[in-house]
Amino acid sequence: MSDYLVIVESPAKAKTIERYLGKKYKVKASMGHIRDLPKSQMGVDIKNNYEPKYITIRGKGPVIKDLKTAAKKAKKVFLAADPDREGEAIAWHLAHMLDLDIHSDCRVVFNEITKDAIRESFQHPRAINMHLVDAQQARRVLDRLVGYNISPLLWKKVKKGLSAGRVQSVALRLIIDREKEIKEFQPEEYWSIQAEFVKQNEVFTAFFYGLDGQKLDLKQEKDVKLVLERLKGQYFTVKSVTKKERKRNPVPPFTTSSLQQEAARKLNFRTKKTMMLAQQLYEGIDLGSEGTVGLITYMRTDSTRVSESAQNEALSYIEKAFGAEYVAQEKRKEKKNTAAQDAHEAIRPTSVFRDPSSVKPYLSRDQFRLYKLIWERFVASQMAPALLDTMSVDLENGGVIFRASGSKVKFAGFMKVYVEGTDDQTDEQDRLLPDLQEGEKVIGKDIEPKQHFTQPPPRYTEARLVKTLEELGIGRPSTYAPTLDTIQKRNYVVLENKRFVPTELGEIVLELILEFFPEILDVEFTAKMEKSLDEIEEGKIQWIQVIDEFYSGFEKSLQIAEKEMKEVEIKDEPAGIDCEECGSPMVYKMGRFGKFIACSNFPDCRHTKPIVKEIGVKCPQCGEGNLVERNSKKRRIFYGCDQFPACDFMSWDKPLARPCPKCEGLLVEKKLKKGIQVQCNQCDYQEKPQA
Repeated sequence: MSDYLVIVESPAKAKTIERYLGKKYKVKASMGHIRDLPKSQMGVDIKNNYEPKYITIRGKGPVIKDLKTAAKKAKKVFLAADPDREGEAIAWHLAHMLDLDIHSDCRVVFNEITKDAIRESFQHPRAINMHLVDAQQARRVLDRLVGYNISPLLWKKVKKGLSAGRVQSVALRLIIDREKEIKEFQPEEYWSIQAEFVKQNEVFTAFFYGLDGQKLDLKQEKDVKLVLERLKGQYFTVKSVTKKERKRNPVPPFTTSSLQQEAARKLNFRTKKTMMLAQQLYEGIDLGSEGTVGLITYMRTDSTRVSESAQNEALSYIEKAFGAEYVAQEKRKEKKNTAAQDAHEAIRPTSVFRDPSSVKPYLSRDQFRLYKLIWERFVASQMAPALLDTMSVDLENGGVIFRASGSKVKFAGFMKVYVEGTDDQTDEQDRLLPDLQEGEKVIGKDIEPKQHFTQPPPRYTEARLVKTLEELGIGRPSTYAPTLDTIQKRNYVVLENKRFVPTELGEIVLELILEFFPEILDVEFTAKMEKSLDEIEEGKIQWIQVIDEFYSGFEKSLQIAEKEMKEVEIKDEPAGIDCEECGSPMVYKMGRFGKFIACSNFPDCRHTKPIVKEIGVKCPQCGEGNLVERNSKKRRIFYGCDQFPACDFMSWDKPLARPCPKCEGLLVEKKLKKGIQVQCNQCDYQEKPQA
């Protein structure tokens, strides 16, 4: 019989913690929440101070029975759910179910699953923090009031299966507003002039800057002609040379948001996948003789704070691995985001001495790639700044000024380990200029004017959308991934080339919500609500007060919508072909996984076809069919023969219509990190990658 019972959420976490605590402790898992609001009804008593009606989650009976039996046998029960609002609520529900005193020291929290952190946390148990519980309850009740009131309206007026969440609706609005900006965008013409300059045998590039010492924008071709007419001969005079030493500081370690963004940029991970892998690294990985160890700290955080012990360990590692000059001269004081809850540390390795190469044999490929990213970001954040020598040169001919700039890494500092990615890819390599002196002459050649047009703002990628939601103060670390997942599952948006595009259904739903519930879609209102939830957590306001202030206005909007919202018929669009089985016209329909083609004679005829896109390439395998673009079950694009299943040809890389010049084989476009490479799928023929 164990003296103490410890309850966590997951079996993986339980296994790790039990090893650290010893024989007197029995660790069991609740498998997440054991109680929740019912799915079949609102579950909130509006007339009785919004009292939530919790029920036992279906299927959790055996788990609860097992926990109750173990609790009766134990001298003391500790609740060790995750260290956030959700975890506090799980602990509160468990205490209720097991008849524990919530004011007793039954709650333990830890930011990392390591031997020292676990043992230290059990030295300082505390009571359940009801402010945290109330903040979680407030979010749950708020989202239930919105979702379970607006969603039935959408079922009645549009179609079944729709939903309207508080945060997801704002995310949808951002995507649709961006799409409107793109459609309404009017491109404006502008020009640039690029030139190659030669000093002895060294060649460098410069761009037109201005005339007669003043910066000038080239808006039309006539502006370019005026500039070129001013040039007199090939020789340019070096008018000015500016040399500076620039310091570049490392970025702080990861928060949930920045991890999701960087994993998308560098590893091509979706937010959902990033969080799943991070959860695995946090809960523990079996490292062979060392046993199961949590490799990173808690992964739901908006803080960049790092404990002093972790900083000291990092500085010791950096000095040993790279030398004293790479150690930051002073411990970095992170700038606090005013919206950050700062409840936890940043996401970092639990021990910097577990470098990626040492744990690689025990991790899956994707676990390793994410751990390496987290480890490198943290180590770099504690390293010395990089020093760059920069040089800017103005070259003049007839009053026409070209400007060249270059830089060279003088001291790599943190860049030796890690450089942050960007949404717009840039070249990180040195751009060197020859040693130029004021007054000397250089030859200008290959002066090339180029016409450009301004581009519309880009559609949101998952990383950009997470960043925007964070900047606007909408949602919190735990909500980003499920929000993005929900708007895709509801088919309000689709991902095309990794960018969000709204569907017709998404636009219809948004228009209705905007007309009758504008406050739900108001960015400032939603951000203010998030701030109110934070104030509940801090004990500054009561959760019932926040809900009541919201619901008094929302209820009026609901009553108006019930009376005035008109039914919307989503008409089937003709597909332009007839049904192969009954001859009736085929139409485009909207299903769970997007649009498809179906017979208009449904339900008498149930014939359907997927929507395929021809790419103008004959099938190289059967010679009769045409290759078409398709989607796999995981929404990944591939290319197959339209004669399937008679012909099973498929390719993940996009085939091209022209044959390989070497073997007449099929040429395909292979996507690389920095562009596209055309290569043959039968021989070693390759073309130079294109950006």
